[in-house]
Amino acid sequence: MPLAPFPPHFFDRLDASDDGDFYGEPRLVTHIDDATIAALTHVYREMLPANAGVLDLMSSWVSHLPADGHYRRVAGLGMNVHELEHNPQLTDFVVHDLNATPELPYPADTFDAVVNAVSVQYLTHPVEVFASMRRVLAPSGIALVAISHRMFPTKAILGWQALDSASRIQLVQFYFQLAGGWEAARVVDRSPAHADPLWVIFARRASGC
Repeated sequence: MPLAPFPPHFFDRLDASDDGDFYGEPRLVTHIDDATIAALTHVYREMLPANAGVLDLMSSWVSHLPADGHYRRVAGLGMNVHELEHNPQLTDFVVHDLNATPELPYPADTFDAVVNAVSVQYLTHPVEVFASMRRVLAPSGIALVAISHRMFPTKAILGWQALDSASRIQLVQFYFQLAGGWEAARVVDRSPAHADPLWVIFARRASGC
């Protein structure tokens, strides 16, 4: 990815070992609390089109999609086969390490929406990933990136850990901008009271791209 806009070591991590080793052990836990999960599910209900084909990027054993949602496909891309097998909302899945291979293993114009829940902080090549997200979206498709304040500190990039919440939002917007082919990224704050915060940064594939 273009490193020039970022300081040296921005995408380094405390644990630079193979991600397959770290994520090889299943973790059937959630990474935001129940009220924040409910808030994220409500965002998906509002913003994902009916009968959409959805890619759950960096998926796990839960996708936080509405239980009553009607989607023609929910594809999961994650790091642990056991977690993906236990996700009842997925219609299909693939084990794929985005830090090793940022290009998504799907044809162009495949999905109506891409969602990413509280995992963007682990990407070491985010601009390439965001460019590939745009490629696999159908025209006018939407990408939603949800962030909060929790993380695995050994695997989150150092740049993310050095930023406050407002700067993290701006960073995700910058990823969209650098990747190209996106409309201007916007943000909604859906943080519940007395719970984990929640911001969703979203953008549509730009027309003609």
